[in-house]
Amino acid sequence: MKTELHRLLAEYPLETLLQTIPTGLFLVNKDSQVVYWNVGAERITGYSAAEAVGRHCFFLEGHPCLETCALFAEDVPKPVIGTDCSMRHRDGRRIELTKNVDLLRNHDGEVIGGIEAFVDITRLKELETSLRSAVEERTRELELEKAGLRSVLDGMADPVYICDSTHKITFINRAMQERLGEFKEQPCYQALHQRQEICPNCPLEQVLAGEVVQQEASLGETSRTYEIIHSPYPVADKPTHKLGVFRDITERKQAERQLRRANRELDAFVSTVSHDLRSPLTPLIGFSELLEERYAGKLDEIGRESLGEIKKTATKMMALLEDLLTLARVGQLKNPPYPVDMGQVAEDVLVELADKIVERQAKVSITELPDIRIPEPLLSDMLRNLLANALKYAAEHDPRIEISGQRFLDRVRYVVADHGPGIPADEREEIFEPFKRGRSSHGRTGTGIGLATVAKIARVYNGHAWVEQTPGGGATFVVELAGAEK
Repeated sequence: MKTELHRLLAEYPLETLLQTIPTGLFLVNKDSQVVYWNVGAERITGYSAAEAVGRHCFFLEGHPCLETCALFAEDVPKPVIGTDCSMRHRDGRRIELTKNVDLLRNHDGEVIGGIEAFVDITRLKELETSLRSAVEERTRELELEKAGLRSVLDGMADPVYICDSTHKITFINRAMQERLGEFKEQPCYQALHQRQEICPNCPLEQVLAGEVVQQEASLGETSRTYEIIHSPYPVADKPTHKLGVFRDITERKQAERQLRRANRELDAFVSTVSHDLRSPLTPLIGFSELLEERYAGKLDEIGRESLGEIKKTATKMMALLEDLLTLARVGQLKNPPYPVDMGQVAEDVLVELADKIVERQAKVSITELPDIRIPEPLLSDMLRNLLANALKYAAEHDPRIEISGQRFLDRVRYVVADHGPGIPADEREEIFEPFKRGRSSHGRTGTGIGLATVAKIARVYNGHAWVEQTPGGGATFVVELAGAEK
């Protein structure tokens, strides 16, 4: 191996090697006169070896070499590595360099000259300057954007703060300062919630991952309730801070509590009145049936019609009270500990309405229904009302009725579709209101409570109920329950 290396060095002498390297390189004697100038130096400076050799190196007008030459300065340790300088190109322009310099010594250690190797970094410096200028410009733009944002936030009536990834508050707007005073640089959990440790439901990690989180909490030691919207900041880039906006919802929460209390009182009133009125209706219906059975032959036509009207009215009133009781109990039942088998609920409803299904010669099909944690009586009420409605209005036109369901990421949907005459577009909203019945209901029995009960079940369980046209004709009733657990 050593023999081969020697052979290569013999074939490629040092002069050849120095002339092929891309780095500029020249040698000077003790008088700083150039004694060697390689091809790389010619390319970088524009001076040929014939023009450079024999001249004092100052002809390059190096800076800071003209003022302080580091090569022969005794107070400068050698070698000098990676120092920046500039020199004059042959065409007059200045070029930026990075260079290494060192002394040349003979075998006795005597200094006989110096060596300088350099690389042209002019383009790199230009790019660096351009990049620095772009960064400075973008920084100014961001500062203007930040100033504009803070001006907007200061003009908001809602309290606002910004905190960094360590929970330290870096900005509060005027509204926040007016409520709690100045508290920047404090951790948000301490300044806003008087805690000594991070809040257990802190959304900072989610927000820095790009999510928007909504919470409800009080602000400081105030008695007010706020809805807090936590957003990533800045939005356009990878967020590094969290923006929190507090919206005072104290009055809204009080109104909600009053409304819930009023609804409970109303439901209790309806339940009580319905129960109290149902008690005398039971014997009224029973006695009218008894009179009809035993004495109908002794009554004239007017008497028989009157007795029939008594029975019919009492029965209708009983059905209305039953429906009102069903409507009143929506929202009062506790959720079961486990999901309810909706397939079984549907089968039970089919058995319950079997007589009407046979009477209408209906063909009811059920596909797989997603289970859900809602009281079984309410699910039965929902399906019973929807199926009974389809049997009443649609089965005589086309006996097909399809019951289906679907689970989405955050909601469950149940569908009852028929192929009857359908429901006019102008009636599709109002039929879900209590005692509202469509034009097609004339001549058919009903209380106007069934679909209102379906709509209330949907509302109580964060959903919505609506009706749309079945493809090919008919009505498709949809009940969607949002956020329902499996």
